[in-house]
Amino acid sequence: MEAIRLIRHCAKYVSDRPQAFKDYTSDDMNVAPEDRVWVRGWFPILFELSCIINRCKLDVRTRGLTVMFEIMKTYGHTYEKHWWQDLFRIVFRIFDNMKLPEQQTEKAEWMTTTCNHALYAICDVFTQYSEALNDVLLDDIFSQLYWCVQQDNEQLARSGTNCLENVVILNGEKFTLEIWDKTCNCMLDIFKTTIPHALLTWRPAGTESEPVLQGDVPDKQLDSISQKSVDLHVCSDDQQSISSAEKISFENRQPSQFSVGSGIYEEASKNRTPTKVQEQKLFAALLIKCVVQLELIQTIDNIVFFPATSKKEDAENLAAAQRDTLDAEVHIETQDQGMYRYLTAQQLFKLLDCLQESHRFAKAFNSSNEQRTALWKAGFKGKSKPNLLKQETSSLACVLRILFRMYTDNNRSDAWEEVQQRLLNVCSDAISYFLTLTSESHREAWTSLLLLFLTKVLKISDDRFKAHASRYYPLLCEIMQFDLIPELRAVLRKFYLRIGNVFKISQPSEQEQGAENTEHSLKALTLEV
Repeated sequence: MEAIRLIRHCAKYVSDRPQAFKDYTSDDMNVAPEDRVWVRGWFPILFELSCIINRCKLDVRTRGLTVMFEIMKTYGHTYEKHWWQDLFRIVFRIFDNMKLPEQQTEKAEWMTTTCNHALYAICDVFTQYSEALNDVLLDDIFSQLYWCVQQDNEQLARSGTNCLENVVILNGEKFTLEIWDKTCNCMLDIFKTTIPHALLTWRPAGTESEPVLQGDVPDKQLDSISQKSVDLHVCSDDQQSISSAEKISFENRQPSQFSVGSGIYEEASKNRTPTKVQEQKLFAALLIKCVVQLELIQTIDNIVFFPATSKKEDAENLAAAQRDTLDAEVHIETQDQGMYRYLTAQQLFKLLDCLQESHRFAKAFNSSNEQRTALWKAGFKGKSKPNLLKQETSSLACVLRILFRMYTDNNRSDAWEEVQQRLLNVCSDAISYFLTLTSESHREAWTSLLLLFLTKVLKISDDRFKAHASRYYPLLCEIMQFDLIPELRAVLRKFYLRIGNVFKISQPSEQEQGAENTEHSLKALTLEV
């Protein structure tokens, strides 16, 4: 600790007296004068701190990390671009697999503490000096974030997606088209490599060829007690993690019970056979992938629309349905704070493909009752039958928000044809799937999703509404057989009434006609002004 304190004083000395290093020429004949303060001053200081971080116990290396990044943030404005390259070669050694402890417990602690701390600090430094570091550091940051979500450590995986969100939200306005392409590709890579395919293919040892039995507990009963999804451990619905100050609450979120390195997992593994231990390791890794999928869905939603915007919109939609005032616009104050306007149509389509693939996987898993029962019996995710319900609904909700936003954006008119086709396919598939659900609690989880879909459809123009209503009408008629909440019934009523007006089946009431005339008058007045 004393050495760290002295190194900190040395940094101030170098900053106050850079000329002393430039004038010193003993063995620096091959070093350019402007680089001597780096070679003789800054580099030795930061290198020694990195040695402390890599060799000492937790409290010392944590202090070393804090001081190292404090020096970067305080004096980084004096650094040349190529100095930063040298510096981050040192910093990224913290994540080097070859240098990580060999013992599983120590490795887990290293990732959860030191790697986690360093990851947030790197992103903070990048944000502070983004103009200088865009070309130097961004590719390495994306590679490091990708590495983090591949590790069998839930906390580090969560931090990886959280830091990706922070970097993009805080710096996206300055991104070039090329950088946005890299950003979307990074998210695409994370999505593809963290889909937990083994959840659908796993079988208990020795029973590969045997059918999975349902067991004594009725499936509907299991569903009713297990709708707290595998990935509901991720409490990120209203996560607004756009600054490092908020990372504390993120880090304190409850880890999943089979998180690698957790006390529960290690204690349990002591009394299990090697096969069972391997099985639980696999389950832990799959659970982390579920966590990353859900975190990344929330990350995309937060990046495109800004954190908490979607949650506010859902609340507005519900309130509007309760008041039966859907003709009024749902106004979201933070709508334009997201990165939507900086993304091209093709980049948005790329994100949509990721979200739809994640939705399809979750839907396939939730529909496979036999497989879920087998995993439940084997001890995957605790005392209730696992599901990916949150992933299923949140991914589709994000798809609908992006598509409807593009559908009403005049700047995206060249993509409207593809957007409409995607909307028709996505929405009709979603309603068809909803009609197949046998679990009441599963249908209830779709309530806000249906409310979002119907509210958005009711706000489009009559010409577009015709195309959509023609596709959804028979499906929505079938929905009426379910016991729906009053808010959903109110919105469906408006949908059917509008069909009557748009297709000239019925005449609008005097009240509706008066409202329509008032709306036309206001539009005409606006045009005149």
